This record gives sequence, structure tokens and C-alpha cells, in this order.
Amino acid sequence: MEDQLIKAVAYDGQVRLSSLVATHMVQEGCQRHDTWSTASAALGRSLMGGALLASDIKDDAIITLKIMGNGPVGKILVTANGKGEVKGYLDQPHVSLEENSKGKLDVKGAVGEEGSLTVIKDLGLKEPFSGQVPLVSGELAEDLTYYLAVSEQIPSAVGLGVLVNPDESIQAAGGWMIQMMPGATEETIQAVEEAVQSLPHVTQLIEEGMDASQIANRLLPQGDVKILDTRTVTFQCSCSKERFSKGLISLGEKEIQQLIDEDGQAEAVCHFCNEKYAYNRQELENLLALLRSSSDKKK
Repeated sequence: MEDQLIKAVAYDGQVRLSSLVATHMVQEGCQRHDTWSTASAALGRSLMGGALLASDIKDDAIITLKIMGNGPVGKILVTANGKGEVKGYLDQPHVSLEENSKGKLDVKGAVGEEGSLTVIKDLGLKEPFSGQVPLVSGELAEDLTYYLAVSEQIPSAVGLGVLVNPDESIQAAGGWMIQMMPGATEETIQAVEEAVQSLPHVTQLIEEGMDASQIANRLLPQGDVKILDTRTVTFQCSCSKERFSKGLISLGEKEIQQLIDEDGQAEAVCHFCNEKYAYNRQELENLLALLRSSSDKKK
């Protein structure tokens, strides 16, 4: 099944919702970072949370999601744009905890219950918008729900799920976000609350073969769901060897010469996607020559 995110409205525009199936996206992110089971669930939920928050921004706008908990995975950082491209990482990928009391992956234990959730929206304006709230559960879906209610003052509900196989691959990953629009009636609010409480876990729906639009209709079966937009979601990083070359140049002549003299090579690693870029002696010498040429022109 293709990874997709859909945007929709329901109950005559009183409710806005997004749903996504992101199994391949989460698999790509976890594979790149070599995450273990509980870390996979934490990273996967964060990646999907970023995708959901970015579902209503323009293609070139960017949302950054930063989770700073006191759990063993450390910091989680995710960025997503309006085109459905998402990337992210966590400090400690090799975290695999015992299942929680419900027999589920202990994401709360991995993330921690104390810390903060920060969302930064760069919409192309003069200053990016930034909002921060304390973590309320560490389960991440509840934390995003709390963020939307407190920081953006939008009554919302968020669901996220990642099912990890015994071999550490991702069996299913998906999520949804419901937001009540101004003027929503008490009757609609109650109907949505009842629908959310009765909804099976999102990974169960994906395993049953449901796509993002079917999940939306299953989520609000009485809401006359109208699909507004469908987009593909991918784990996509914007890093390149050219970008890292500019970073090496910024180190200065002394540092580059030291790399040439001591190792004769260098390697740069992207935090977001774990892609590695190798530089041999000749490439380093070319960068050094370019830096010196640029310095001479400025004199």
C-alpha cells in the first residue's frame, strides 16, 4: 500500500481531519538510523506527527518538531514540509524496552514523562512561529493533542501508531488528527468524541488493508467525510555532498589542511538521514584550493 496523507472535512465543515498511512516512510527512517523496537516506535510517531502538523501549510513552508524528554532516546528532532517530505532523528536509536502494562511498546518509557515539546513553523514570514508545552505523557499523540489545545488553542485529538516486527522491520504505521472548527455544535463535539473512543487502533485498521481515506471514513462514519486533498508522504532529506562541501569550506584553511595532513580523507554524516559522504585527499585539496581562491578575490 502506498503511503498517503489525506485532508478532509466532516460534519458540514465543523470538523477538519487528516489521516495517513506511513508504513514505508517510517520503515525508511528507522532503517536509516538502525533503530531498535521502542526507539522505532518513538521515531515513527514523531515523523508522522510532523507530517500531520504540516498537512495544512504551503509546499515550501517547514514545521520542526522537537521533543526533549528525560527518557533514554534523548532528543527527537523532525522537520516536515507541505509537500509531504519528512525527515528526523533521535539521539539514541538503540533503545528496546520491555512492553508496558498493556502489552504495547513502551514509548512513554523511551521518551520520558518530563520535558518539553516545541513546534516551530517557518511559513516564509519575517519570523517563524514557535510554541512550547511540557510533555504530558511521553506517548506523543497525547502530547501533540495538548500542544494544539494550549499553544494553538484548537480543540483536537491525535492518534499515532507504529507496529514493529520481531526482526525490527515496520509492519504498520499510521495516524490521524481531528480538529474542531469554530462554531462546532455540542452535538458534533459529542459525536466526534464517541467516534474517537470507539475507533480501533490505527495499526489494526492498516493491517486490515485500509488506506488513508478509508481510515478517515472509519474515524467519522457519521460525519459525511469530504476528501479535500491527497498527497504522498516520504522520508526525504535535502542533504547533498555539495552542501557538506560548503560546510567543510566553512571550517577554514587550517582545519582542512589538518584533515589532509593527518588523515588524507574525511567523512561527513547527516544527522537527519544518516547518509555518509566521503572525501578523498584530492577532493579535500580541491576544497582547500577553492577556499584560497575565494579568499584571494576578497583581498
